[in-house]
Amino acid sequence: QVQLVESGGGLVQAGGSLRLSCAASGSIFSINAMGWYRQATGKQRELVATITRGGSTNYADSVKGRFTISRDNAKNTVYLQMNSLKPEDTAVYYCNADIVRTRTLKELDCWGQGTQVTVSS
Repeated sequence: QVQLVESGGGLVQAGGSLRLSCAASGSIFSINAMGWYRQATGKQRELVATITRGGSTNYADSVKGRFTISRDNAKNTVYLQMNSLKPEDTAVYYCNADIVRTRTLKELDCWGQGTQVTVSS
């Protein structure tokens, strides 16, 4: 069994910053791609940023230059540094990871429970 636990969400004023963390735990052999997605009320879930095990990154156009994704492979953790936040960034942010489980050596698409980010104007 594997688990992703997010932390770091909250309420911030426009222009402020937040840092999200997501730690994976359980029977983990390795983790391939990790990423962050978000879902605003009444909208579909959308990609925010992804990062490969080797550190290659990909960002949604709406967050380029403001958000930075990083990971610590030794800690099985992915981070999202969010700067210059805007009210339109308000959403539930979900962590995602492609985890290879120790017992089966098969890749599993895992999701965290989500953390709320609210940006006030």
